[in-house]
Amino acid sequence: MSKLKNALEGIPKFFRYLLILGVVAFISFLFPSNVQFKYEYEMGQSWRYENLTAPFDFAINKPAAQLAAEQAEKMQNYHPYYQFLSQIQEEELNKIEQTFNAQLNQVQGNPKFDDLRNRTAQYLMLGKTLISEQYQNGIIAIANEHQQHTSPYTINILNGIELSQENLFDFSTVQEVNRHINDSLSKNNLANADFLIPVLATHIKPNLIYNDSISQAVKAEISASIAPTQGMVNKGELIIPRGGEINESTFQKLNSLKDQYEKNMMANRSRLLIFIGYFLLTSLIIGVFVLYLINFAPEIFNSTIKLISVFMWLIIYSYLVTAVESIDTLNTYLIPFCIVPIVIKTFYNARLALFTHIVVVLIASFISSQGYEFTFLTILAGIVVLLTDVNTRDWSRFFYAILFIFLTYGIGYFSLGLIQEGQLNEIDFSAYSWLVINVILTLLAYPLIPLLERFFGFTSSISLMELSDMNRPLLRKLALDAPGTLQHSLQVANLSEAAATAIGADALLVKVAALYHDVGKTQQPEFYIENQSGNNPHDHISDLDSAKIIIDHVNHGLEMAKKARLPKLITQFISSHHGTTRVEYFYRNYLKDHPNESVDEQIFRYPGPKPTTKEETILMLADSIEAACKSLKNPTEEDLTNLIDKIVSGKINSNQLSESTISFQELAVCKATFQQIMKSVHHVRIEYPEEQKKKAN
Repeated sequence: MSKLKNALEGIPKFFRYLLILGVVAFISFLFPSNVQFKYEYEMGQSWRYENLTAPFDFAINKPAAQLAAEQAEKMQNYHPYYQFLSQIQEEELNKIEQTFNAQLNQVQGNPKFDDLRNRTAQYLMLGKTLISEQYQNGIIAIANEHQQHTSPYTINILNGIELSQENLFDFSTVQEVNRHINDSLSKNNLANADFLIPVLATHIKPNLIYNDSISQAVKAEISASIAPTQGMVNKGELIIPRGGEINESTFQKLNSLKDQYEKNMMANRSRLLIFIGYFLLTSLIIGVFVLYLINFAPEIFNSTIKLISVFMWLIIYSYLVTAVESIDTLNTYLIPFCIVPIVIKTFYNARLALFTHIVVVLIASFISSQGYEFTFLTILAGIVVLLTDVNTRDWSRFFYAILFIFLTYGIGYFSLGLIQEGQLNEIDFSAYSWLVINVILTLLAYPLIPLLERFFGFTSSISLMELSDMNRPLLRKLALDAPGTLQHSLQVANLSEAAATAIGADALLVKVAALYHDVGKTQQPEFYIENQSGNNPHDHISDLDSAKIIIDHVNHGLEMAKKARLPKLITQFISSHHGTTRVEYFYRNYLKDHPNESVDEQIFRYPGPKPTTKEETILMLADSIEAACKSLKNPTEEDLTNLIDKIVSGKINSNQLSESTISFQELAVCKATFQQIMKSVHHVRIEYPEEQKKKAN
């Protein structure tokens, strides 16, 4: 997966534009190829457009219910057609003697069947007589569509050129004929009459067969005799005025105009032009989205893998809507659109999640046959999801978000139903079953996140929570080999988490990163002061060697993180938590011991890079502040404040924050947070007025 990711990241910028163009083209092909009617309307609503007059003459279609009633009335006189096949009887009677002789040969020599061999002609005559009677009466193969009927049910019988009407149930089926012949043979006086049962069974076939072609032709003729229209609207005639109520009559006129308009337009319009229209519309929507990414999320637009992770939702949901719309028994409301903002927010941020959700819904609304209500409710549900601050690592909050999605859809749909219908019994409550499925499918966001995380190489809050488990191999090694460093890391994690929370940064990310930032110290833990108990090994080596050992904990940490397959998001903190600062103590010692030498300062500097994100900046400051404050003996509030100010100013003056996105205002908030926590750690108490007076004197 990492090789694929690296290959994708190496694709030139030009190909990213081709990718976007491909998405636009794919979605454009999914749009319907017919012309869209220009107006939206609902029964019982007011006409919100200008006065509508007929642009051409058109017939008024009958309502579907009326057509169905007329069809049912006409079909009462319809009777299906069955064909009488007289040749079946002759063919099967000719085969009986052959089957009889074959069966007789199998029992040759058995004295039990002596009577059968002596009176063969009599047995054959009996069998042919019984089966001839049944063929003459008619053996029917009842079509599946007629089996649910009860007697009497009239059918037409075609026998050559003769046509007669009979009751379907006056004829026997193959099973009934078999039972009748079996009963007749069992009552016969011939000694071996039962021998004929299997012989005759093979020659009982239906000679009354349903004639589907004639039946369907008659049905079509009956349907064609029903006029699909009633009345006309002449060109220029007023159909409905502005603000007029859309009653049943007007609604049917509008439906008829819509049908005729789309037929006329399709006859006179090019499918290519329709496609171009949809292509331009899709280009406009996605173009605005791309501009948003370029201006407000350049880190996504400049990363092919991240761009794919966002644009794939446009393709997936466009295809889903197309697939659902093609199945009459399904409804677009079952599609869980809220998965998009949940997943995007988990990997990126709420603003991008909202923008992506709106773009997905806008495109889907042009493919869907649902009206503006669908667009309104789906966008609103996505907004509600983000307002609930959905978090997939917090099950209670996640389920609350799911509940709010259902309430939003449910209340919104009910409210729109009241506005449109004006009465409860007209609202289509069956839609709630689709909404329930929608909400249940939204739960798929939870298993999707780790799957997408592995595929795209992202890091989610779920993975971060797993990495914070103190039983993870690297953290367990840190606890065993460098317990002092572990305590330092825990303190830095608390400081970082509090500061990140105060400025709205990713508190969980910086907390987990803080736990791992010094894991490289486990290679030589005794060289770090927090793990020493009196003896300092630096006293026995040169300042250059000491500096190298201290600096190497970053490289060792990166190697260990890579081996443990820590996410790149965490390893960035390991490499940037010291930036390009100097190992000041050993650098100054070296200068003091070698006053006349030219010193290569880079030997005493960490390799970097400098922190770029707010979270990396917070960790750098928290790491330095925690270590420095630990060296103070019984510090006062003023001591802590001055030290923290000095450390932050030092990072700024040494250009360690020059590439960071953190603002000075956020930096001030972080400083105040660090000061408050360090006061609590060092148990700095409030000075009472008497103490302040003594100090003043």
